[in-house]
Amino acid sequence: MSGGIGAGELGAGRTRAEPSILHVDLDAFYASVEQLDDPKLSGRPVVVGGLGPRGVVAAASYEARRFGVRSAMPMARARRACPDGVFLAPRFEAYRDASRAVMKILRSFTPLVEPIALDEAFLDVAGARRLHGTGPEIAVAIRGRVRDDTGLIASVGAASTKLLAKLASDLAKPDGMLIVEPGEELTFLRPLGVERLWGVGPATRRRLTELGVSTVGELADLPEAVLVGALGNAAGHHLHALAWNRDARPVEPEQVAKSVGHEETFPVDVRDRALLERELVRLSDGVASRLRAASVTGRTVQLKVRFADFRTISRARTLREPTAVAADIAQVARRLLDGVPTESGIRLLGVSMSKLGTESVAQPRLFDDTEPAGSTGLNSMGSDAMGLDPVRSARRAAVEESVDAVRARFGRTAVAPGGAPPPGDIGR
Repeated sequence: MSGGIGAGELGAGRTRAEPSILHVDLDAFYASVEQLDDPKLSGRPVVVGGLGPRGVVAAASYEARRFGVRSAMPMARARRACPDGVFLAPRFEAYRDASRAVMKILRSFTPLVEPIALDEAFLDVAGARRLHGTGPEIAVAIRGRVRDDTGLIASVGAASTKLLAKLASDLAKPDGMLIVEPGEELTFLRPLGVERLWGVGPATRRRLTELGVSTVGELADLPEAVLVGALGNAAGHHLHALAWNRDARPVEPEQVAKSVGHEETFPVDVRDRALLERELVRLSDGVASRLRAASVTGRTVQLKVRFADFRTISRARTLREPTAVAADIAQVARRLLDGVPTESGIRLLGVSMSKLGTESVAQPRLFDDTEPAGSTGLNSMGSDAMGLDPVRSARRAAVEESVDAVRARFGRTAVAPGGAPPPGDIGR
């Protein structure tokens, strides 16, 4: 890019002397993995997502996108748009394996890699210049390595800030690379639609439209006080800063997840409490498996419930000691469900664990005497209400670790939690 605004005009937005922050984004990731694993799918429109009547599209190959299929589209609509497409349920183990292979490639260039999803990551390559070259040179090398070693296609953006690197990779898709040179940041940024900025959802966009703002440049030209008055203090300051490329966030390779969760949207509304309790067993098993895989434990169990009318509530309870035991998580989740009316029908059920740490599992007592801040948990649950035995919990942990070993060798479906319905079986 050339011309326009000089480096001296960037002020606080100019954070680096060269485009050394990269954003790597794998194109049509889930669908691409499916095409690589089954060569017969190559060149065909592939759609991955929930296959039930309420399913949504998680990913679509570029062949499917030519028919108008997009992520988050209802699956029924996608089938109408692309009747000859191949529609597949997600295989998350396969996607995680592919992601690990790509992240290993990225870390061979720099340890400063911040994964933000299975298919995308930020890199800070400022310290890798002597070994691997400039940011743009490393971007070229990464794209080649990913293609040669995994068969996947990566689009890459390189810039002086995370904001611009992400925007550049989005604009480079599919199968492209875009460099925002220092001194050209605002020339690149100003013509873009405001909806591309982090924090601009439908409601904020409507409010900005009312102010006569449709581009980032128009947003930047508004006095900051006007934005604060229209959007509130936090959102106003945040968007004004981004509009001037003031984004000093570093690449953080050691980010720790705040929670681990698993949820299921049912193809039909469920009223049968016994069936919901069995579903909680399966969801808790998924959460516990992910906790153990990450070598962490959690202390707060949260239940998420979405009713047939889309009203959503949550209930939470904090344990006295940390756990990664599925049976214990399920027991707490079932007790939380006791306080939820299910007669009108449940559309979605979810279980998550937060307050994560690396403490070992030890449960001489179960509950804190008080609820966590902001919890909507059930206050009637006393510290001894569950009656969990630490010896029994330890035995459960040993059994579940053995199950992990079996699944690692024979696949995730080799062992299912007792009493849990198979995934997607509800409503058939």
